[in-house]
Amino acid sequence: MRYHKRGIAMLVLSSSERSPFVLFTGIAASFLLAGLALWLSTTSALHGTGFGALTLAMLLGLLAGNLVPGRIHDALEAGLQFCKQPVLRFGVALYGLRLTVQQVQALGVQAFVIDAVLILSTITLAIWLGTRVLRLERETAILIGAGHAICGAAAVLASAGMVKGRNDQVAIAIACVVLFGTLGMLLYPWLFAIAPTLFGDSHGFGVFTGATLHEVAQVVAAGQAMDPQAAEAAIVAKLIRVLLLAPFLLGLGVWLSRRSVPGGATAKVKVPLFVIGFVACMLLNSWLPMPQDVQRMLIGADDLLLAAAMGALGFSTRLTDLRKAGLKPLLLAFALTAQLMLLGGVLSLI
Repeated sequence: MRYHKRGIAMLVLSSSERSPFVLFTGIAASFLLAGLALWLSTTSALHGTGFGALTLAMLLGLLAGNLVPGRIHDALEAGLQFCKQPVLRFGVALYGLRLTVQQVQALGVQAFVIDAVLILSTITLAIWLGTRVLRLERETAILIGAGHAICGAAAVLASAGMVKGRNDQVAIAIACVVLFGTLGMLLYPWLFAIAPTLFGDSHGFGVFTGATLHEVAQVVAAGQAMDPQAAEAAIVAKLIRVLLLAPFLLGLGVWLSRRSVPGGATAKVKVPLFVIGFVACMLLNSWLPMPQDVQRMLIGADDLLLAAAMGALGFSTRLTDLRKAGLKPLLLAFALTAQLMLLGGVLSLI
């Protein structure tokens, strides 16, 4: 009789988890966190600090998720999962609206080559140093590498779907990006003030900044602390790294498929729809320019979608899981940041 009642309870719970109301509550909670993060990012206290809405949404979700009891997590799980998967993928696809082919062409081949070399070297170092030396889980090493190599939290979230990373692995990678990206955001303007001609001129320093700093928000904040020429070059160089997110994900999928098949053969790789959507949005933005108000509205909607995914991720992550990782992820992140600065500086001088 006791087992019969338990079976009925599990059946009721399962059906309630699938109900539209339960799905809606988790989605509503995620978007509430996202809206709060977007508002906080525009306040005078945080505006221009490099702490973007995505980072704030994850921190707010992490705080809320570790304060509420477990039954709240159970009630919101279905909606949180929806935000961490379909909502996230749609948001990554819309991220392409921030780019145009013309922006890439205007910066020249040098910036593209620098970005490509830095991305390839950073992810290679992350996998080798993370798995072989520091003995981190492969998923953690890849996610930390992706966040440092390309565009911070957005790259971590996009790569998580490819490597099937856990919530705690994704949160650790984002925490590393936030910590060392913030340090770089403070260091680069100081270096520019001391030696503005270190990389030839303001334009060269801007390319170096955009090619080596992690988050888009961090690049914007650092560039604005320099001068207009450096700021423009930094932002466009950073956007090229964002553009390279699509081929990076495709290459990652091929590499993972080869690792999963005995003998090193390549399994059939399915191109994720959100990668196709990312490229399509970039081409659409390039060939069919839309009014600035419309583009600004779509980018704002995309920020909201990505922030909702980050809020859901943070809410689902336990601090105990983060503490278990120890210092090894931070050591990897430090090594990757140092490699980006050193190699990026050498390439900028060539």
